[in-house]
Formats: sequence, structure tokens, C-alpha cells
Amino acid sequence: MGIFMETERMTLRPFTTSEQDLDALVELDGDPEVMRYINGGRPTPREEMRDERLPRFMHRHPGLGTYGYWAAETKDTGEFLGWFEFRPLQDDSPDVVELGYRLRRAAWGRGYAVEGSRALIHKGFTDLGVRRVTANAMTVHAASRRVLEKAGLTFTRTFFGDWPDVIEGSEHGDVEYELTKEEWERRSG
Repeated sequence: MGIFMETERMTLRPFTTSEQDLDALVELDGDPEVMRYINGGRPTPREEMRDERLPRFMHRHPGLGTYGYWAAETKDTGEFLGWFEFRPLQDDSPDVVELGYRLRRAAWGRGYAVEGSRALIHKGFTDLGVRRVTANAMTVHAASRRVLEKAGLTFTRTFFGDWPDVIEGSEHGDVEYELTKEEWERRSG
């Protein structure tokens, strides 16, 4: 499959049903630290990844005319870094998309999350018809919140969802961030 986009150091491409992609995703979700703020550190079973998550990652959204999840790899070596989400909240509309990412621990603290997020936001506002980008994180997940702020999003609210997993810090709720196309254009101009 072709490359969706390139950043300075990464390529973002669609996922495939290959064993290589499945193995990479299982390994990513198998790291308890990667999954800490997702479900308290439990790995995603291979069958669930193959039968539920990977098909969702490969779904084409008619509103955007493209996928909503992208495999992130280094440009120089092709090393799998993780994935980025840029998925419309309504399948048939590009107006509002959710930004997300999950990166291998080896990629943490190296600027990949900000780099990929900024590139997706740019592409969304300039090429895909996006009007607003939203993102959520646990209130206590300071590193993820910093990424969202560096990517240009601003805090909008704290909320308390009814999540299936009660994990350390969930009593503080989750936070929502957003960036509108108008605000992005003002800052970029």
C-alpha cells in the first residue's frame, strides 16, 4: 500500500492484514507502560487485534475519503513506531475529527507524537475539509496533554466517562482539547 503522508522523519501509511502489521500492533499493545492510560496495562489479545481492531484501522471513512488510522514508521529504516488516528466522529462527514496516537516506548520523548499530530492537522485543514480537530486524554496523563498543546490544541473541558476499566488516575476524569480551522489559520497566518 502507498504512503498517506510523510513528515520530516516519518511515513504514515495504511495498515494491512499482513502478519507483520499484526505482530507490530500486538507488540505495541503488549507493553504495559504503553497501555497504562488505556486500560491499566493489560495487553490486547492477538485475536482481538486481528478480528476487531485491525479491521477498524482499515475502515475507509467516506466523509474523509480515506482511512482514520495510520501506521507510523521511520523514514530512514522503516521501523514501526506506532500509529496515529485522524478519524471523523461521523463516518460520512469530515467536519470534526478525533486525533490520537499510540507509540512504542522507544519512540517516546523524541517528538514523533507532536510531529505526526501537526502534520495530520495541517493535511486535515488544507486537504481533507476538516473544520475542527478534537482529542482526549486522561487528566493525569501529563505527557499526552503536552503533546496536544504543542500540536496547537487547547483545553476545552474535563469530563467523566463511563469507561469499562477503572485505572489509577481515572477518578480525576478525562480532558478534551480542540483546534478549529479558523484558529489554526489565525496562528499559521
